[in-house]
Amino acid sequence: MGLNTVENYTKMKTKRILVIDDELSIRLLLENYLKKTYEVVSLNNGEEGLIWLQKNIPELIICDIQMPLMNGYDFIKNVRASGFLKHTPIIMLSGEESSDSRVKCYKLGAQDFLLKPFNIQELDQVILKNINPIHYAIEW
Repeated sequence: MGLNTVENYTKMKTKRILVIDDELSIRLLLENYLKKTYEVVSLNNGEEGLIWLQKNIPELIICDIQMPLMNGYDFIKNVRASGFLKHTPIIMLSGEESSDSRVKCYKLGAQDFLLKPFNIQELDQVILKNINPIHYAIEW
């Protein structure tokens, strides 16, 4: 068997990922890369994300920390307060290389944290382990 990659999971039921980032370039990068395997919804800020989440439940959320209107920390708090969304995995993105930021995200309920610019192969692995935590590893 090959490496653990998104391509190895193309036979899976299509999963929906919500991407929230105020940087258009990051949204476009994630949309174009992830749409090969997942249904991707891309939004500009945390407020838009919360409105969308009122009628939709994704399998995973990827969210920036520094955004206008509602930052990523407040977004996590709101998602975790929701009965339907409190167990939805959240991967946080940030350009701020601070251990304090990572710890704050984890304490608020984020599963993972990636520093921008991120390695797309690392993102693949982080997504797979969060969407399929029990069946993630093909080879041990």
